[in-house]
Amino acid sequence: MTETDGTAPVPASAAPEAPPEATPTRVLLKLSGEVFGGGAVGVDPEVVKGIAGQIAEVVVKDGVQVAVVVGGGNFFRGAELQHHGMDRARGDYMGMLGTVMNCLALQDFLEHLDVDTRVQTAITMGQVAEPYIPRRAARHLEKGRVVIFGAGAGMPYFTTDTVAAQRALEIGCDRLLMGKNGVDGVYEADPRKDPSARKYRTITYADVLRQRLNVADPAAFSLCMDNQLPIVVFGLGEPNGIARAIRGERIGTLVASNIETVVEA
Repeated sequence: MTETDGTAPVPASAAPEAPPEATPTRVLLKLSGEVFGGGAVGVDPEVVKGIAGQIAEVVVKDGVQVAVVVGGGNFFRGAELQHHGMDRARGDYMGMLGTVMNCLALQDFLEHLDVDTRVQTAITMGQVAEPYIPRRAARHLEKGRVVIFGAGAGMPYFTTDTVAAQRALEIGCDRLLMGKNGVDGVYEADPRKDPSARKYRTITYADVLRQRLNVADPAAFSLCMDNQLPIVVFGLGEPNGIARAIRGERIGTLVASNIETVVEA
């Protein structure tokens, strides 16, 4: 049973095994900016090369249509800069420019693997990217191109998690894949602070929001809940995790409606 009726989550060992997920045809992959830096400021070419290789493998072999939203945390975070006295809106715009640098790096490595790629940005910068136009993005995906969205929403105070949900809905994705740095799913509490925290295999949007499980921006979960878009939260440190998530393999935590809230055994 779910926690919505006041009972505890169902242990994974006691829950019925769900049938394997069908491979989605169009997904949006949200990548945290921190992973692009390999734990440092800037871009780690070997890390980006590995990410590009996983995306290319699935696009070429399986024909999955893949769009990507990239964070900019390896360069700037507006909310953190605000704590040091910088204007929040200006810091957010700096972060948006950081996401575009990550987009261009990923594009370069994908195209070295002969994967046709387009970068679309919410802030006009015609010399390096197309403007964000949803129907054009969908057409690129239909042609087998990877579309990478940069510059967030083009406005301050919006996280890239929320932008990823909005883009996924607007271009008609089957699911949203949230790759996280340092955590491999949704937990009862932050596992970096509480090693005893249990990981959820599946959980409802309502339980995530009610328990304030801040693995991602609550606005992103709320937006997906309102529009019935499944989310998979997984760790970017897992072996071949990006390719597995895109293929629809069981990885991380599935967040959706009309499912049981199930913890790992």
